Amino acid sequence: MAALGGDGLRLLSVPRPERQPESAALGGPGAGLCCWVSVFSCLSLACSYVGSLYVWKSELPRDHPAVIKRRFTSVLVVSSLSPLCVLLWRELTGIQPGTSLLSLMGFRLEGIFPAALLPLLLTMILFLGPLMQLSMDCPCDLADGLKVVLAPRSWARCLTDMRWLRNQVIAPLTEELVFRACMLPMLAPCTGLGPAVFTCPLFFGVAHFHHIFEQLRFRQSSVGSIFLSAGRAYRCGHSRPPRLQRSSSPTQPSSVPTLLSSF
Repeated sequence: MAALGGDGLRLLSVPRPERQPESAALGGPGAGLCCWVSVFSCLSLACSYVGSLYVWKSELPRDHPAVIKRRFTSVLVVSSLSPLCVLLWRELTGIQPGTSLLSLMGFRLEGIFPAALLPLLLTMILFLGPLMQLSMDCPCDLADGLKVVLAPRSWARCLTDMRWLRNQVIAPLTEELVFRACMLPMLAPCTGLGPAVFTCPLFFGVAHFHHIFEQLRFRQSSVGSIFLSAGRAYRCGHSRPPRLQRSSSPTQPSSVPTLLSSF
């Protein structure tokens, strides 16, 4: 997760009157055009992330291991190239030309502890409800559940499960990089840090709408439940609402709340 703290917050929340002379001195576009460039850059990133999933033509559902492996390749390529979009945006707008790319994206040591602890606390609160529901529905007691979760064989099985890797590893990491670390620096100088925090989930929520066609195609959900899920994705933004995913094996700890993946 990108650490936006200390000077990073002040860097992204520079008042608009202070940014305009900097842009004009560098020969960059006006403030209004800078905002359009920022929005277009974020929209391009979101479209590239989702569009890369459909480079591979397949009639298989999204949970098929072959489809998951291909989509791993697509999102990893797009995610590794997404910082170049931030570089291009900086050159076009002339905003913060002397700041390093990693610092602009929020990767810094300053403020790392609150940036790591506060999101962790938020995630723990979001997962508290599903974990309580899981504990009440599970026939085994807490000690047996901990034995399953801490068993090395269970985790080894998870590492070979493509769905588990997608939901718990690849999707959260790539989405944080693209939809937070790359988009937030481009939106914050235009809208301010506060509005940018609420604007980023718009792009994140739109990135989930492609699931509508696939779920209707395979008749996995009703139209009402699909739009309800999309609304939850926007409301919670990057703090995605957890959902329960139960494993067919009693020794596999994948029967825990999972994140709402965009691919």
